[in-house]
Amino acid sequence: MRLLLLCLFTLLPFVFNKADLRQFRIRGFAQGTSYQITYYAEDSSITKAEITYILAQLDSSLSIYKPYSLINKFNRSESGLKVDGYLQNVVEKALEVSNKTDGAFDITVQPLVQAWGFGVEPIATLPDSASIQALLKCVGTDKVSLNKEYLQKSTPCVCIDVNGIAQGYTVDVLANSMEQKGIRNYLIELGGEVRVKGRKQPSGNPMAIGIEGLVENNSKNPFPIQKIITLEAGAVTSSGNYRKFYQSGSKKISHLINPKSGYPLDNELISVTVWAEDAITADAYDNAIMGMGLEKAFRFVNRQKELEAYFIYRKADDSVADTATSGFYKLMK
Repeated sequence: MRLLLLCLFTLLPFVFNKADLRQFRIRGFAQGTSYQITYYAEDSSITKAEITYILAQLDSSLSIYKPYSLINKFNRSESGLKVDGYLQNVVEKALEVSNKTDGAFDITVQPLVQAWGFGVEPIATLPDSASIQALLKCVGTDKVSLNKEYLQKSTPCVCIDVNGIAQGYTVDVLANSMEQKGIRNYLIELGGEVRVKGRKQPSGNPMAIGIEGLVENNSKNPFPIQKIITLEAGAVTSSGNYRKFYQSGSKKISHLINPKSGYPLDNELISVTVWAEDAITADAYDNAIMGMGLEKAFRFVNRQKELEAYFIYRKADDSVADTATSGFYKLMK
């Protein structure tokens, strides 16, 4: 689903020569989606080959779509294994966010994701209540623990899926590679997850990011840009239920699964866009917040000093509306 954010820098022409800074762009495909990087430097200090290498390393650790990946080795293991720095960082953040959201974000939801048809393997039928209850015995972050480099599970059926946080983490890893090369003005976007630092050069204008809305019964453009925000630092990610879903009879089956009930989310929220200092934090919380419902989610975000959020939701009369925290309104143009 992770395509809610559209980076408006792609509409701008190349610009050159202010304090010898030039604009460079790198585009490609990774993790089942596209990525775009714009940075300003004296020369092409980071290349597409370097980006491709970093992305391949991340896939080897975090991708459930790569049979050889470390995460799949963990899922096939009886009790756990030693993990690399990538998986360690992601699991640490996932457990932290799970604890702060009372389990609303849960990477052990993988068996349920698969059962509802959003996993690696196709399904023949939808799960019934008995199979859901059986799968719930394998779900819960209390069933995994991380002791330095060793990730352990309490029962062999526990499997993890970090798709709800991995793209945000990937953006952060790419941002860190920019910082290590001394790049101080950049915008990185992967699958709609965005991290920004600095300004466009030579204009000095802030980076602009467009947030999709939802216009129903509009076949030409059902997802127009609804809001534009500007940033000098931080990350913005989105989660929603109106792109990745399927119909089963009259029911809309969302890819977002409630880890406590075992069933797809069903509340008034259509999408949530979250600002945080880094993309891994924003990415983890946008999923958790989607599961809370509007009123609880709004209260939760307002209690968090490191988060701001924008909500699109369905009102009681079935019309679509939006709202945001006060800090997020300040980002809007």
